[in-house]
Amino acid sequence: MTADSVHAGGDPRRLLSQVHALSRRVRADRRVTWVALLVLAVATFVAIPVDWFGMQVDCAAGGACRFNRLGSLYFWPPALLLSYTVIAVAYRRVARSRGVDARVLPYAITGAALTGVFTAAWVGARIYVANHPPAPDAPPTADWILLLDRLVAPAGTIGVALLVLARLERNLALLAFTLAYLAIVLIPITFGWQMHTSVQAEFLPSQVISGVVLALGAAGFALARRRQR
Repeated sequence: MTADSVHAGGDPRRLLSQVHALSRRVRADRRVTWVALLVLAVATFVAIPVDWFGMQVDCAAGGACRFNRLGSLYFWPPALLLSYTVIAVAYRRVARSRGVDARVLPYAITGAALTGVFTAAWVGARIYVANHPPAPDAPPTADWILLLDRLVAPAGTIGVALLVLARLERNLALLAFTLAYLAIVLIPITFGWQMHTSVQAEFLPSQVISGVVLALGAAGFALARRRQR
């Protein structure tokens, strides 16, 4: 980044306005938001076939099925750690090429910590279900438990980490995008798309929609960045 000094003519208001404008420019030059969203979108799309073929499904004669998403469990922890590493490296390289500093390390650390929480919660849930299988006449799972489950799932942890990135970048557009993304993930919103052909297919709409939202977000932020140049 290059910035030419401008004489403020001794006017404190003009000098303060110039400082604020320079601060906004530095923050804008630090942002490579589209890279983060694109990397996470790619990870989300790659996870779909992994989850599909890695899911263990056991259906009883009466039609009731139990499933185990081992593919996702083995894929997502290393995939998320790799994603946050790629994002951190990309941010630092772009920031240095523009002559500014990148404040991406807290985001990468948060993402890695949330990955650990997600893995621990998933493993703990598997152990609990294995030792306490639900009875056939058990009541439906409470809504708050389902919400918590979606929050600690990979798509949910991605959204929580993006909130941290929005705070670091002071990026209101990213904050609005992340809140919309979390709403789609946590409710979840499938826009009427339902598939009941198999157990694997029931997870497909939400997975595809999450990936598409991240990809569209990456395209939108990349286009906005291009127009700012």
